[in-house]
Parts: sequence; C-alpha cells; structure tokens
Amino acid sequence: MSAGTIVIVGAGQAGGWAAKTLRAEGYAGRIVLVGAERHPSHERPPLSKAVLSGAAAPETTHLFKPDEHAALNLDFRPETRVARIDRAAKQVHLSNGERIAYDKLILTTGGSARRLPVPGGDLPRVLYLRTIDDSLAIRAALGPDKRLVVIGGGWIGLEVAATARKLGASVVVVEGLDRLCARTVPPGISAFLKARHERESVEIRLGAGVKAIEDGGALVVRLADGTALEADAVVAGIGLEPDVALAREAGLTVDNGVIVDEQGRTSDPDIFAAGDCANTPLPCLGRRVRLESWANAQNQAIVAAKATLGQDARYDELPWFWSDQYDVNLQILGLPARWPEPVVRGDPASGSFSHFYLDGERIAAIVSVNAPRDLRAAKKLVQTAKPVSAASLADPAVQLQRL
Repeated sequence: MSAGTIVIVGAGQAGGWAAKTLRAEGYAGRIVLVGAERHPSHERPPLSKAVLSGAAAPETTHLFKPDEHAALNLDFRPETRVARIDRAAKQVHLSNGERIAYDKLILTTGGSARRLPVPGGDLPRVLYLRTIDDSLAIRAALGPDKRLVVIGGGWIGLEVAATARKLGASVVVVEGLDRLCARTVPPGISAFLKARHERESVEIRLGAGVKAIEDGGALVVRLADGTALEADAVVAGIGLEPDVALAREAGLTVDNGVIVDEQGRTSDPDIFAAGDCANTPLPCLGRRVRLESWANAQNQAIVAAKATLGQDARYDELPWFWSDQYDVNLQILGLPARWPEPVVRGDPASGSFSHFYLDGERIAAIVSVNAPRDLRAAKKLVQTAKPVSAASLADPAVQLQRL
C-alpha cells in the first residue's frame, strides 16, 4: 500500500514504533497518530526509575528527537481520544466530533493502571503510575522524612519502592499474595527480591489485604488484619487493565486483550493491534499471551506495521522482561507455563547469578541477576533449541558461549 491513510490509535511506544516502521518501509501516505497524553511517543520503563528519581528529564524518554519526529511527517493528535470505530464506513470518530477515514487501522491503546477497589482508592494522595505526569506527581511526594506505602509487590511497586528509598523516604510494601512478583517469577527469585529490599530497610508485608484508605491529615492505610499504616502518600501498583473498550464496542474479538494473529491482525482484516492491549499467539511458547513489556511493545508493533503494508511479517519472539532495583539488574527470558526447579549458576550471595529452567535438556527460561552475559548466551541456546546438560549450565568453568 503506497498511499491512503493509516490511523494509529495510541501514541505510546508501540504507536511510535508502528509509525516509524511505516515510514522506514517506504509508506508515503498519511499517518494519523492519535494519543491521549500531551507528550509525544515515549518509553515507560524510566518513569519508575530515572525520571521518578529526578536523574533524567521526561524528554529523555521520547522515542524521537524533534527533528526526527518532524521527518516522519505525522498528523499527530496529542491529548485526543477516539470515541468510536465505525468499521462499516472505515472511520474513527474523535472525541472532538471529527471523523477520519482509514484504509488500515492499528490499535496500540495500551492500558491503564488498575484502580484500588476499596474506599479511599481515589483520594488525591493515592497515586498510580502509568504516564509521565503520574511519575512527576509521585516524585513530588517523595524525599527525606516522607512516608510512602506501596500497595502491590509487583514490578512497578518494587521499582517505585527502590527509587523512593534512594530519595530517603521510608517505605512499606503491602502485597496481597504470599510472595513478591508471584505472577511473573518463581519462588526463589521472589525470596531474593524480598531480602534485597529488606536490606534497604523496606518493610515488606505479605498476604496483607487492604480494607480502606482514609485521609485525616496523614493518610491511613487500613489492612484487613486491623493494622493501620500512616503515610504521606500511597502508590498503588496492582496491575494494568488493557484498553480494549474501543475494540469491544466495534465488535472485534476480545479476550484478555484484543485477539490478533501472528501478524497482529484482528478479527477485522483491516484492523491490527499491538503492545499491551494485544493477545497474540506465540509459537515459541505454544500458547496465547498478552505481554506487558518494553520489548513486546516495540517488536510486535514493528510486525503489525509491516503487515498493514502487505508484508508477510510474523511475531514469534521469546518474551523478555527486565527490572532495575538498587544495584540489581534482573532479566527474564521466557515465560514457562510452570517453573521447574532451577539450575543455579553463580552464587546468589555474590549478587550475580542465573537460574536456568529446563524442559528436558532444553532451556525453557532463564532469570539472570547482574549476569547479562548468561542471558545473551542462553538466548542463542533457546533459539537453536540445542540440548544442554544441567551440569554444564551450573559449572562456572564452562563458558556458555561455547555450548
């Protein structure tokens, strides 16, 4: 498709990469990029780390420098929402009443931070982290002598907790499950993260439900067991709700995200979806997944953009996640349906080690802590499906690159 109009709904990382890819592949038609935020396309990982700490300005998260953005020749609509999709007429209706016809439509709507379903969950000093403005609001609440309660012991909660401690705030993390990051890492890694945060004087409360939040000058977080935690601010990181309302109302197939094929195509052949909002088949895993990760937002959007142009691009990349907390760089490659007992390489006490999770003699997943070289070598072993012994993986004298 050399001309016409492609509309991209959602101007985050996935939307920005979709637009960039269209131009890189030679598309000369009109690209309308519609974004709910006032900021141009940007990456979100720094919002809980460098931007939150003040070490980096918000502009450093932008995908494109101003001249690069201008060169893409986009019809960029910041602070604008799409009210509905008219599939029959092939139009999007904007919230301001304008209608834009499309030849192809790409949904990169992402998601929103899940709200606390308790009394007080919407108080002014109960904060959520999804956008640049959210990050700046949380930063304003942090500093020495500030008391922060973080509700949710997943990645966002723990990264905010680590940044808050660096800024001198006291921190309590409240997690409803019996371990940290229980939905994404195995028990051994959960235990490592708990110990690392406790070394920084973060108080971790596991198996703790929140009953209500009250504002009587100081915020009071009331737990189900009767405990009351006082705070100057609360940050809730309890997950993401994929933004699928437009897709559902348009009659597209939705089930834990917008259902797409390996090219990002929805149940409408002229509408594609990518990023946090898309539920995609991954042959390398043998099942469908909806992924919330930096790598997926970028790489799935690239595939979807190429597919809108008629190319036979297909998405099949092993999930990759990462997190920085204190001096810990933790990376995860793979997403097994279950976590077997790990093969441990390196000494966890040293702060640099890897856990390999095997399916027979093949690596199904790896979690590396301050050991990026292990992860890079393991990725090649996974991609080639090469058999490897547990003894070789565990022996630090064996170079993984030679396996």
